[in-house]
Amino acid sequence: MRLEKSRSTSVQILKTVRLDPFAGCAPMEPYLALAISLGLGLLVGLQRQWKVSEIAGIRTFPLITIFGTLCMMVGGDQQAVVCAAGMISIAIMLMIANVAKIRAGQFDAGMTTEVAALLMFGIGCAVGVGQTGPAIVATGIAAVLLHWKRRLHGWVDAMTDKDLRSVMHLALIGLVILPVLPDRTYGPYGVLNPYDIWRMVVLIVGISMVAYVAYKLLGARVGAILGGVLGGLISSTATAVSYARQTKLAPETSGMAALVILIASTIVNFRVLVEIGLVAPSLLKFAALPISALLLLMAVECVLLYWPLRKMEAQAADHDNPAQLKPAIIFGILYALVLFMVAAAKEMFGDQALYWIAGVSGLTDMDAITLSTAKMFNEDHIDAGTAWRVIMVATMSNLFFKAAAVAMLGSRTLLLYVACTFGIAALGGAALLAFWPQIDVTQLRFSDFTY
Repeated sequence: MRLEKSRSTSVQILKTVRLDPFAGCAPMEPYLALAISLGLGLLVGLQRQWKVSEIAGIRTFPLITIFGTLCMMVGGDQQAVVCAAGMISIAIMLMIANVAKIRAGQFDAGMTTEVAALLMFGIGCAVGVGQTGPAIVATGIAAVLLHWKRRLHGWVDAMTDKDLRSVMHLALIGLVILPVLPDRTYGPYGVLNPYDIWRMVVLIVGISMVAYVAYKLLGARVGAILGGVLGGLISSTATAVSYARQTKLAPETSGMAALVILIASTIVNFRVLVEIGLVAPSLLKFAALPISALLLLMAVECVLLYWPLRKMEAQAADHDNPAQLKPAIIFGILYALVLFMVAAAKEMFGDQALYWIAGVSGLTDMDAITLSTAKMFNEDHIDAGTAWRVIMVATMSNLFFKAAAVAMLGSRTLLLYVACTFGIAALGGAALLAFWPQIDVTQLRFSDFTY
């Protein structure tokens, strides 16, 4: 019995070995972590070696990253202690290397390589505990920041005192004021929430600021098309006013100015879709098609107008920086006022009164009525059909206001261009308001468009 039992055990062991020749070997995850650490370290090390760094290069950075990963693997229950000890040891070695450089008369006040070395050790530790995604993202950010030294320094050197104040204002608007506002509803109709109102201010200032920064960075390279696109994202009304004034002094630029104004006004529809998607995604299912139809109509007009004018040049507009505290406060007040008026009109007079409010508020600003309408839809105060139609009426009203501004400030030729293009867009918008059915884009099927 003992002999047979021993023989059976031996056979079972042989079967196990044959079926799994790697039985007893360590799993592959640690080796994969080491490989990732090696790759991330090589990426940053390559950049530092290319910059001829004397502290660490293409060999040292991978070693530092792998060291961090190994510290986490062997740390067991004391990973935090091991990580801290490893970080201190790397810092000491960097200090020794800098002391040696100073004694050799090679003093360099920069600390970029040293900080990058400490960061890569931390990234190695992150890989060692399984945080591979954040480690890869952090390495990519580090590599880009290291490689863009001259470009970043050039941007900072090109900044004026006005630009720096704008950055501080943006930080004040989004990082200081927003967190301290109370997140509760005040007043009648339950729509005035200081935190929500200022959050919409941050959203609009953020969108405009991104476009403004792109506009400033591109400088003289901003042509008619890009100038119109960025102008629509910053402020289509300001773009129309700026180019209209230019044509008063130089009537020969009226055609190109009309193209820029039309492009900026077309981009307003895209901006409206973005705002709806961010604030009320469920409304976008109903509003996407009609607003996109108007966007497409105006885009076709842009193409038809661009073709005969493509060889003309346009002078860049002078946009004010959108990240200023006073305009932000004014927009916050305007948004709160429109929000209150929409709620009150809906309560007292029904949906029809909303169109009048949209017509008035849309004259100078599309953002307030768009955001307030989206918020009212989120709170089930208005239905989807009414919501997108209110926004469409505001769009038509905004076109009328810009045409009036052109009539007062621009040349007659510019007014002719704008009247024709905006008139076609207004007719298209009116047709959409009158005949567009209630459609949920998520319910559409290909068979709906085949006969």
